[in-house]
Amino acid sequence: MDMLNDPELAAFRDEIRTFLSEHLPDELHRAASRATSVFMDPAVSLPWQRILNARGWAAPDWPEAFGGPGWNEAQRYIFAAECARAGAPNLAPMGLKMVAPVIMHYGSPDQQAHYLPRILSGEDYWCQGFSEPGAGSDLAALQLRATPDGSDYILNGSKIWTTHAHFANRMFCLVRTSNEGKPQAGISFLLLDMTSPGITVEPIRTLAGDHELNQVFFDDVRVPQANRLGAENEGWSVAKHLLTFERGGKYAPGLIGRLERLRAQAGLDAVQRARATREAINLRALQALEIKAMRGLGGSTALYASALKIMGTDSAQRIDSLACDIAGHAAWAEADGQTSAELAIAVPRYLNDRAASIYAGSNEIQRDLVARILLG
Repeated sequence: MDMLNDPELAAFRDEIRTFLSEHLPDELHRAASRATSVFMDPAVSLPWQRILNARGWAAPDWPEAFGGPGWNEAQRYIFAAECARAGAPNLAPMGLKMVAPVIMHYGSPDQQAHYLPRILSGEDYWCQGFSEPGAGSDLAALQLRATPDGSDYILNGSKIWTTHAHFANRMFCLVRTSNEGKPQAGISFLLLDMTSPGITVEPIRTLAGDHELNQVFFDDVRVPQANRLGAENEGWSVAKHLLTFERGGKYAPGLIGRLERLRAQAGLDAVQRARATREAINLRALQALEIKAMRGLGGSTALYASALKIMGTDSAQRIDSLACDIAGHAAWAEADGQTSAELAIAVPRYLNDRAASIYAGSNEIQRDLVARILLG
């Protein structure tokens, strides 16, 4: 668990800490501390991404051949932990952490050369077109139709719960190209331009009052077939590859930082202190599993992705509940300079995170997947 017994890793951690203390602007730190979602507005995330990109650190998980820093697993984990400790803004995951690995794996050399540098620089800002009004956890039921027409597809239908579609200039999208055979067999994976004629983005306001989600309508939208990733009707395999990056990941560093800030609040009663201690133990177990997955110490990638998604989102929701309990009535009021940022956003964060155990495949579905892998 203690990777910093290695002097080289300890020196690496110190390098990261020094960089963050010198280059993380106060205004971005303040904005990040008031964020009620893991998806921060591009006005906050993109300036920080550009600072990291100038240092070569915008995509720590990318291979060096595609513009990553060439770090090993331990270095990547330390970087995530130090960014969480410093309160740095989260970078938008849809481009850097979700579609980019898929482009690396399934994209042609031309697609890789075009899209990957634009993702690194932030020139392309992506959203995810998966869920539909009748296809959420049952993603194979999607019906957004892509009809071949010459060298294009013509798209008709809609997507829903599309995070940051109102900011995005690109979307990676699952479409139906065939109704033959099993539903999964007729899906293709497209990369499309959000400025294409016929695309309409309508906002969905959350219970927390945020405009993070949208419904996107497609009315005779033309997308070049050259923008497809993988073969036609084989998009389900591409999507499964992507979902291992969306579901898995490094939940523990950010949650540990949040919990430490809550435990530092004045006036916690005995029950609250006990809940915080219990959650600290849970996070230690989550961190151990993340490190085991990171080091490839047995078990399938899909198993780790599902297990980490369950544990990470469940822990986040418990911490949200604890934060609301600590904040009490102050959580409903606007911060007055006396209320900490962590408590001022407790209720909006609680409301936003209720979806965490649903998106990227509900935790109930993830438990089924874990059982199938373990029990055969």
